[in-house]
Amino acid sequence: MGAGPGDPNLLTLRAAELLAKADAVVLDVETQGALLRHCREGVEILEVVKGDALPRSGQYVKLAKGGLLVVRVCEGDPTLFSSINEEVAACAAAEVDFEIVPGVPPATGVLTYAGIPAATEVPEFRVVDAAQEQDWASHAACRGTLVIYNGIGEAVPIGRALIAGGKPDTTPVAVSSGGTTTEQYTVVSTLGRLQADLKHAGFTEPALIVVGEAVTQRDKLSWFETKPLFGWRVLVPRTKEQSRSLSEQLVAYGAVPEEVPTISVEPPRTPQQMDRAIKGLVTGRYEWVAFTSANAVKAVREKFEEYGLDARAFAGLKVAAVGDATARALVEFGVKPDLLPSGEQSSEGLVAEWPPYDSMLDPINRVLLPRADISTDTLVAGLTELGWECDDVTAYRTVRAAPPPAPIREAIKGGGFDAVLFTSSSTVRNLVGIAGKPHNVTVIAVIGPQTAKTAEEFGLRVDVMSDKPSATALAAALAEYGAKQRQAALAVGDTPRRPSQNRRGARRRAR
Repeated sequence: MGAGPGDPNLLTLRAAELLAKADAVVLDVETQGALLRHCREGVEILEVVKGDALPRSGQYVKLAKGGLLVVRVCEGDPTLFSSINEEVAACAAAEVDFEIVPGVPPATGVLTYAGIPAATEVPEFRVVDAAQEQDWASHAACRGTLVIYNGIGEAVPIGRALIAGGKPDTTPVAVSSGGTTTEQYTVVSTLGRLQADLKHAGFTEPALIVVGEAVTQRDKLSWFETKPLFGWRVLVPRTKEQSRSLSEQLVAYGAVPEEVPTISVEPPRTPQQMDRAIKGLVTGRYEWVAFTSANAVKAVREKFEEYGLDARAFAGLKVAAVGDATARALVEFGVKPDLLPSGEQSSEGLVAEWPPYDSMLDPINRVLLPRADISTDTLVAGLTELGWECDDVTAYRTVRAAPPPAPIREAIKGGGFDAVLFTSSSTVRNLVGIAGKPHNVTVIAVIGPQTAKTAEEFGLRVDVMSDKPSATALAAALAEYGAKQRQAALAVGDTPRRPSQNRRGARRRAR
């Protein structure tokens, strides 16, 4: 099965289907481990070392012979410059049925991600394996795009050989490594300047050399390496459940998010208060229910499931949500909120739009507030002023999570992260408590003024603040900041650099 050139999202539908059915998967966990998300729980993993032509073939052929579905994962396309013949022969000799699933080859995938059209308006597209080719003069006559695999170690001699074969020394060349991943790194040069331009580039395999006029289109077609947060390592200090959608948004901006739980959400120590609240909700004790977080929605939903209830129990109740994320959690539950702040998404914003109690219109004057154990009294005080009585119920507890692994802590304090997103004051306090203060080169992005104040109290410089108190807006604000930094560098003729590349001792290389 071809895994494609690097981006796990370039997997074919057939490959994903087979991975979902697989009893055993043979792959390089370090470079292809992301593909395991398609597999079912309990699948057997047979790890191979990159470059092994025949890893444990006897072992996995034996598994297949026993009736199991075994998927062997290969880089790129398994039939393009790949040594699968011996493995296929082993299957055939054991009378094991096999299928070969094509994958996106680097020759087209990497070029597309580098902004180089593979074969647009050219009569020829030629792919060569430098590990086997010796007669470079014959390829100097290529009238279109020449793509060279496995040639990075001999890039300069290959360039000289092409010039000797008749290629002009001004012929455009691009060298790209880490293709289709956030490690992608491309240098544009010419055959005559290859030695000078590659001198400090630090390329390693896998890499591709692209020769031809198509390289000149990169300025117009580059879309991947120009993403606003391309290659940025961004720390997301939240709970796992909360960080998933935020991480997906960061990936879309080109970032590499790392989720570090700083808060663990746990049930209340005594469940009786929530039990009484749910009973009161069903029996008509409340006029309103106000949710101040997605976690509160989750806690109530779990209680409902415990009692065999569903969203129909909200019939006749008015429901308020403090913000968009909480509203989405309610909608997923089957409940559309009646009140959502149109301005500031906070307890203050909710109170500002909450109607005062009117004994002529409201038969009941009581509000249920299922919240965290550390919530502020702002909402209760505001509703009380409006004439409402509040049952402030602890729906869940937030406790500090365990410290992250040592490499993460070292990266936080040593400037290994380009940015950190703080989505609440508690994430600031807890991250500093379990891992230490982020390095001063790290961009600090916060969700609102209160979180900014807390960050500054801990001696952190706030660089980005979202215009709305939502994780989506915060990620967008960081992307806008990254885009402006990139544009500013280009405007003065500098090479855009990630924040972590500005710390002392960081390896420097031009992009």
